Amino acid sequence: MKRLLRYMANFKFHLLLALVLAISSNLLALVGPSLSGKAVDAIALGKGKVDFDTVWYYAGWMILFYVASALLSYALSILMLHIAQKMAARMRQQVFDRLLSLPVSYFDRNQAGDIISRVSYDIDVISTSVSNDFVQVVAGLVTVIGSLVMMVVISPQLVLVMFLMIPLSIYYTRYMAKKTRPMFRKRSAKAGELNGMVEELITGQKTIQAYAKEQVMTDRFDVKNEEAVTAYYNAEYYGSMIGPTVNFINNCSLTAVTVAGSVLYLLKYLSLGDISSFVLYSRKFSGPINELANVVSEIQSALSAAERVFRVIEEPTEAEDIYGALELSQVKGDVTMKDVDFSYVPEKPIIKNWSMEAKAGTLVAIVGPTGAGKTTIINLLMRFYDPQSGEIRIDGHENREVTMKSLRSSYAMVLQDTWVFEGTVHENIAYGKEGATREEVIAAAKAAGVHEFVKRLPEGYDTVITEDGVNLSKGQKQLLTIARAMLSEAKMLILDEATSNVDTRTELRIRNAMLKLMEGKTCFVIAHRLSTIQNADKIIVVNNGNIEESGTHAELMKKQGFYYKLYASQFH
Repeated sequence: MKRLLRYMANFKFHLLLALVLAISSNLLALVGPSLSGKAVDAIALGKGKVDFDTVWYYAGWMILFYVASALLSYALSILMLHIAQKMAARMRQQVFDRLLSLPVSYFDRNQAGDIISRVSYDIDVISTSVSNDFVQVVAGLVTVIGSLVMMVVISPQLVLVMFLMIPLSIYYTRYMAKKTRPMFRKRSAKAGELNGMVEELITGQKTIQAYAKEQVMTDRFDVKNEEAVTAYYNAEYYGSMIGPTVNFINNCSLTAVTVAGSVLYLLKYLSLGDISSFVLYSRKFSGPINELANVVSEIQSALSAAERVFRVIEEPTEAEDIYGALELSQVKGDVTMKDVDFSYVPEKPIIKNWSMEAKAGTLVAIVGPTGAGKTTIINLLMRFYDPQSGEIRIDGHENREVTMKSLRSSYAMVLQDTWVFEGTVHENIAYGKEGATREEVIAAAKAAGVHEFVKRLPEGYDTVITEDGVNLSKGQKQLLTIARAMLSEAKMLILDEATSNVDTRTELRIRNAMLKLMEGKTCFVIAHRLSTIQNADKIIVVNNGNIEESGTHAELMKKQGFYYKLYASQFH
């Protein structure tokens, strides 16, 4: 709550105006019961007549005050809606900016659907609470204080009678708020898990259907859905008990006030108008308390959502550049790794005592069975992770001694998992080089063997690719990402299973173009198809995080070692 209030302080001038509107609106509304009492007293009891002029006089003023109060209340609602939307936009921007600065390990640990849930659903919950609950709390506070003052002025004795039930209301509300908060936290967490599973199901829909696993996934979804529904039901069930219970306690208090007021009237301590005004003020006093009890569940939900959102905002960012970090320029491409040890989990080492050297302009292929640690090497080169020990150098500079941006800008990457965004074909390829011209994009596309299929698209290079490239085949998307990498001016190139989604004929067509474009660049190629790396300057064979052997294709085949067995398994 403190963090959320500090966050709202960014809009202090708007909130100050909202506070003025809330106070003014409720103070105007508080005049009504007093005028109502005066109108009641205008009835000349026992004289057989009513002073209608006085009654209409006070009634007219009541209408004016209530109209003015309603107009201010409307302006307050519009203002709070504006504040809530501005706050949501700012919060989303901060979360998005933080996500861009988080290390890769964060996304390895968290489901995409859960992260999306925090950016969308949780922030919407906070926004709705700010626009509605804040108004109710502030307005209720003004009404409670104002009503209490007016009731003390009318009859302190009746105030004491009414206050007999107040401690019970406060105790019960605090008890239930403490009880329900973990439930609302769990509700938000389960909603995030459900969104994560839905995202996975949508992404893997073709695979699910191909293996006829619809029922299996339905059963798994039913479990997650039931957990989310149960968490939602428990939170709302106990949260919804607060309002009616507090309302019952307040109605008991009003009953006691009615009896005591009748006695005081008979004893001539109060007039009929005083009793009427006091009862109206007592309803105004208890009304906000009832409303607050009803919004406790919404506030708890907003606090749970805020907790999840602030956890992202406060998540440690990627390691910052050290003081005086060098800006890599005129990169040659000499890369060395010496005595590198790395593990994602401390007790499970992935890379052990790894050392290798790649001279500028050479092609280094890294091969080995699945899980051997090939992709981990790429993660270390790009500094997505830092090794526990050892060092990695580029042109003699240790990775941690240079700026992160210049280090990663020195590499161009084509990954097995293709990524294209919603935009034109030209924009997707030009992503590899800032300010790339159409001619440069076309040249890269031709080199990657993608030009011919682009020409067949409805708008050519101006054809819009839908989100995640669903209107393209996997091979076509792979070719686009290869063209993007070819356009880059980076001196080092990483190809992680870059041709895994390209058919054999296309692979042969682009291989010569890739070799030509890789001239003068230090290239790291991870490949399962050993036929694609026979011309590599050095082939490093990895197994269980260790370098089994290294050398050229001819040298390794002559040794008839681990590489020979891998090669033989593919071609014999």
